Amino acid sequence: MTTLAPTIYTRTFPRAAGWLRDLVLILLGAFFIAALAQVEIPLPFTPVPITGQTFGVLLVGAALGSKRGALSLASYLAMGSAGLPFFAGGAHGWNIVIGATGGYLIGFVIAAYVIGLLAERGLERSLRTSILPFLIGTVIIYVCGVLWLSVVLGSLGRAVAAGLVPFLIGDAIKLVAAALLLPAAWKGVQ
Repeated sequence: MTTLAPTIYTRTFPRAAGWLRDLVLILLGAFFIAALAQVEIPLPFTPVPITGQTFGVLLVGAALGSKRGALSLASYLAMGSAGLPFFAGGAHGWNIVIGATGGYLIGFVIAAYVIGLLAERGLERSLRTSILPFLIGTVIIYVCGVLWLSVVLGSLGRAVAAGLVPFLIGDAIKLVAAALLLPAAWKGVQ
């Protein structure tokens, strides 16, 4: 019996360590997004503020991969819904998820998964190729966000004017910044 114990331990412990590492990375990603959500610039003409969240979603999705990235954003969403001040400007609660910005929040989870999936296929290896997954992720966030905002505002035209147009330049800058910082994010995950 004593000869089996070391064998069982060495087989089990790496899995446990890997699971624990994944959990820590998932939670760190969620806290990273929560911190970036506090970088908020409210705009008087729209219920959607400028935040650092989309930048974080791009990095977390590419650095953690599809499953861990999506789980990180789902964790962020769950913790904010449960009452932690994780959403833009310290907001929290289920009312935020079903409110004007709820579509963007749901889009974050989907975008992180898709960005991670594309990254796993090697599209994040260089500045030139990382732009494509980040662009696709940004489009996913916009589609989910603007569609839900159109339900809240009662008009697709108003939703595009309030939830897309004012953010195009800023999100293009975030996209390039995320591509530039991705190698550092990869090192942090490694």
